[in-house]
Amino acid sequence: MKRTLTAGVLALALVMGAGRVASAQVRLTPFAGVTFGEDAPATKFNAGAGLTFMGRIAGFELDFGYSPDFFGEQTDFALIGDSNVTTFTGNLVIGPSFGRVQPYGVVGMGLIRSRVNEAEDLFGDVTTNDWGLSVGGGVTGMLNDRVGVRGDLRYFRSLQDNTNDNDLDVAVGRFGFWRFTTGLMFKF
Repeated sequence: MKRTLTAGVLALALVMGAGRVASAQVRLTPFAGVTFGEDAPATKFNAGAGLTFMGRIAGFELDFGYSPDFFGEQTDFALIGDSNVTTFTGNLVIGPSFGRVQPYGVVGMGLIRSRVNEAEDLFGDVTTNDWGLSVGGGVTGMLNDRVGVRGDLRYFRSLQDNTNDNDLDVAVGRFGFWRFTTGLMFKF
């Protein structure tokens, strides 16, 4: 009897959970923009996409961004060759809808990967994979029921474990930059 009751409760929970996921709006937003400020040596091109699962007020987003030639500049000591920064974050999205306009805020964590290839091959490739934070917001304006336009401003900051022990002691890292993007949003 207990097994049947437990199985019934689990089945009901799965059906109710599936209904909530199915009622969420799925939004795909390819975007392009720029990175700037803090550790970005200059304003650089950025492209990527966001996949958002949005409920009435809150949702979850997967965000991918790529900035080619992020560090591409000549310094006093060396000429930087190929470089890029890649971000992949999972974010909590909060934003009420006001008709066709929806302002929102995001906060999340994920990967910040930077790669620098020194042009004179003295040090070769230097690649770092760090945990990172993202925080920001924007606004979405719907053009019709399925297509909209999104403007987004986010700040990215690396996280580091500053001690060599086996404990997880996370602190704010030294690498950070801003990203502004715009893109078409497709709602499914």
